[in-house]
Amino acid sequence: MKHIDIDARGYYGRFGGAYIPEMLHGNVEQLRRSYREMTADPKFREEFDLLLKDYVGRPSPLYYAERLSKHYGTQVYLKREDLNHTGAHKINNTIGQILLAERLGKKRIIAETGAGQHGVATATVCALKGLQCIVYMGEVDIARQAPNVARMKMLGAEVRPALSGSRTLKDATNEAIRDWINNPEDTHYIIGSVVGPHPYPDMVARFQSVISEETKWQLQEKIGRDYPDAVVACVGGGSNAAGAFYHYLNDERVRLVAVEAAGLGVDSGESAATSQLGTEGIIHGSRTLLMQTEDGQIVEPYSISAGLDYPGIGPLHAFLIDSNRAEAISVTDADALAAALFVARQEGIIPALETAHAFAALDQMEYSADDVIVVCLSGRGDKDLAAFSSYLDSEPLK
Repeated sequence: MKHIDIDARGYYGRFGGAYIPEMLHGNVEQLRRSYREMTADPKFREEFDLLLKDYVGRPSPLYYAERLSKHYGTQVYLKREDLNHTGAHKINNTIGQILLAERLGKKRIIAETGAGQHGVATATVCALKGLQCIVYMGEVDIARQAPNVARMKMLGAEVRPALSGSRTLKDATNEAIRDWINNPEDTHYIIGSVVGPHPYPDMVARFQSVISEETKWQLQEKIGRDYPDAVVACVGGGSNAAGAFYHYLNDERVRLVAVEAAGLGVDSGESAATSQLGTEGIIHGSRTLLMQTEDGQIVEPYSISAGLDYPGIGPLHAFLIDSNRAEAISVTDADALAAALFVARQEGIIPALETAHAFAALDQMEYSADDVIVVCLSGRGDKDLAAFSSYLDSEPLK
């Protein structure tokens, strides 16, 4: 297998690159030239690691899920990113990017968010560092993720609604890019996933790689080897999956399982299963797989999960799936809701709707009793209680 890494031009194979308007060239080029040097600086690493430890609460536990393991007849471990400060993996990346923004002299921070966890994480680090924060969020997502909107506002962020298109994550990203074009000098855009123009996909993956870095030594302590047989993670843009996969990309002993949102069904017209429905194209500054018409118009995605409601995937995941290094599984709304309820009642953990898709994928996988399966529990389900409550109201208790 060819060694998997991003090349000097920002590509994984043929996916990636930086397709940007001239107004953003200076900002993106500045970031591209400096991010690896800055993040390798011992003072940066010291501050980053200390904040992850004392502020975020890392390392996050690797928990052996005894009842899930018994049910599935295999060994299931949960990487508990839901226990991080702010309740998800997103804080790993925003800590890193706010330190970069400081060193670049940026005073104004913008972000996009779907499920709201990245918005909350961005508002959190802006409050920590005393910087202005503006979060773009689709009008539909503002309504269905109201708890996270309230958290962002309490942290001092301005939440601006995206009113175009499907009024979800794609449209929030469009609005954030427009803002950045209009304010290139003093503004840093904290992209929340492994999407966008180079260097963002690589930079975000590196900040999130702490997930697999910890998993390696935690597995060594628990089972006497530092690799599982499979890593399972949900994928919208794909930052938690990139982090969970990162240190296993070139280890073919490890299956990489990317779980997408099938919505009402892959072929229903109401889906976000990009790997099955997408073709090669350009979205938000990078060449990747995306859902589009024959003439290149974006097809509106759908998922009950705001964080997976995106018409593309990050270029790393496009490459992994296209090259068969990773396998893609699609999960419907109904199966994700059922999985969330099942995990809650088996393990006393209420997962985010995004993560629930990863749990539902276990029903579609083949494995043996001795296999070790690590599921990246990317976030907690507080923000999704309205959806869960509606599901409980419509389903008889079992």
